[in-house]
Amino acid sequence: QVRLVESGGGLVQPGGSLRLSCAASGFFFRINAMGWYRQAPGKQRELVATSTSGGSTKYADSVKGRFAISRDNAKNTVYLQMNSLKPEDTAIYYCYAPYQGRDFWGQGTQVTVSA
Repeated sequence: QVRLVESGGGLVQPGGSLRLSCAASGFFFRINAMGWYRQAPGKQRELVATSTSGGSTKYADSVKGRFAISRDNAKNTVYLQMNSLKPEDTAIYYCYAPYQGRDFWGQGTQVTVSA
């Protein structure tokens, strides 16, 4: 019903920046909330940031002040601007959207922060 496709991951040095994008497509009228999760090797998936179509945002404490989530409602796209990246930010980042009682996930994009 909803397909999520992420892009923008890659290798970056500590202190660098990346911007992730997630485009939603499929049969839906509007997705209210979208967000980003991440999962590092050997660790559980954790919530990074969420955004509603009305502009409300929330962040994990570990990324607050460094990451920024934004939305383009016309394009059904959510972005994650990541600044001042640290090695501990290394993970697979997943786009997430709940819609009509179901959870939809992207396939994930790898972010590696290393010198």
